[in-house]
Amino acid sequence: MKIEKTSLPEESALNVSGMHYHYADSYASSFEYLNAKLKIEDVGKAFFSSGPAWIEKLFELRNAVVKIFGLKTGGSTMSRPQMLEAVKCEPGEKMGLFKVFEKTADEIILGEDDKHLDFKVSLLLRKAESNNFTIIISTVVIFHNWWGRFYFLPVKPFHQFIVPAMLKNIILKITKTD
Repeated sequence: MKIEKTSLPEESALNVSGMHYHYADSYASSFEYLNAKLKIEDVGKAFFSSGPAWIEKLFELRNAVVKIFGLKTGGSTMSRPQMLEAVKCEPGEKMGLFKVFEKTADEIILGEDDKHLDFKVSLLLRKAESNNFTIIISTVVIFHNWWGRFYFLPVKPFHQFIVPAMLKNIILKITKTD
């Protein structure tokens, strides 16, 4: 499976004319899926359930550290399996640190707005001919202050490793059920 770094898709809700981001990246991968009824909700659920276990440990560490500084942690009283079962990828829903901001037939915009930075993640599903699909994960970040820039400094290298790994896992999870 080939994961490619690409530009922010023109059709993405994140690609707003004149919008300036302090950081932006996109990763794409194409695949064949025999069930032509793949929906964006399937991609969203796979996103929430496809992170490697070590990512969960990193988020736990992150939450413990940033809580001291009054930043959002995305804590929940539900267990992860309960949250995965309940999530419908509808605007307003929250899964951990990720709130669903927008949803169309082809895209889900997730993220969080906080006092140090705002970040958004786009899960975009493109259907090509017959049973060929492409998933593009894009991330944009806007810093509000020096703390946001400082916070993102150690996050950026992990992010550039985690997103392609998650994209691969999303596709493996989706095609496994094919």
